[in-house]
Amino acid sequence: MRISFYILIAAVTIVFVACGPSDEDKARVKLNLAKTLLAKQDTAGALVQLDSIPKLYPEAIYSVNAAKNLNTEINFSVMQRKESELDTVKVRIQELEKSFTKEKTEFDRYTQYIHKRQTFKRAWDRSYIQVHLDERGDLYLSSNYHGENWLDHTGLRVYDSGEDAKTEKIPIGDTHNHRSDFMEAKWEKVSYRNGKDNGVIEFIATHTERNLKAVFLGKEYYYIILETYDKAAVKDALALSKAIKTKAKLEAEIKGLQKKLNMN
Repeated sequence: MRISFYILIAAVTIVFVACGPSDEDKARVKLNLAKTLLAKQDTAGALVQLDSIPKLYPEAIYSVNAAKNLNTEINFSVMQRKESELDTVKVRIQELEKSFTKEKTEFDRYTQYIHKRQTFKRAWDRSYIQVHLDERGDLYLSSNYHGENWLDHTGLRVYDSGEDAKTEKIPIGDTHNHRSDFMEAKWEKVSYRNGKDNGVIEFIATHTERNLKAVFLGKEYYYIILETYDKAAVKDALALSKAIKTKAKLEAEIKGLQKKLNMN
C-alpha cells in the first residue's frame, strides 16, 4: 500500500513537470515583453530581453530565431537614426568652424581651434579671457594679464548682478601659471585645465548678452569688462566642443552597431 502511494506521488510529479511551461513558452514570454517595451519606446529594455533569450533558452529554436531577427531590426533602425544624427552634427560643426582658424605647430599634439577674434595679433597686448579648444573637443579657459606691474594672479571670477562663477586656484610656480616680461611690459597667463574653470565657461556662454565683468585674483585685484567678441568666442568654442564630442560618441556607437549586425 505504501509503495503504491509513492508510485502515485511520483506519477503525479512527472505529470506536473511534463505539463509545466516549456522553454519555448518561457522564451515566448520574454519575446512578448520585448515587443511591449519596444512599443513603449524602451529600446534598451527590449534589447536586454532579446539578448537573454538565447542564453537562457538555447533549445527554444523558434523564439531564439525570432529574437535574433527582431534584434537585427532594432539595431538597424537605431543605426539609421544615429547616422542621421551624425549627419546633422557634421553640418553643425562645419557652421561653427567658420568662426575659427585651425593651427597645429611642432609643439601641438592635436590641431588647435583658434577663434578669429582671439588670434595673437588681435590679443597680444591686452588683458582678457581666452578660450582654448582642440580637435578632440578638449576645452579650457585661460586668463591673460598684460600690464606694467606684476599681478601674481592665481584665479579668476566672472560676475554680474549678484551672480558669479569662480575658477579654482592655480598657484604661482604651477606649470599652468606662466609669466614673462619684455622691457616694461609684464605678461601673466593662467590656464584652467581639466575642469578647473569650475563652471566659468558655462557661465559666460549662458550670459553673453549681459555686461559681464571679471576680476583677476592676485596680490592685487585687476578688473576688466568682458568684450562682446570674447564672450562670443567662449560660447562658440563650447558649442563646437560639445558638437565634436557628440560626433565622436555617435561614430563609436555606429561602429559598435555595425559590428553587431555583421555578427548576425
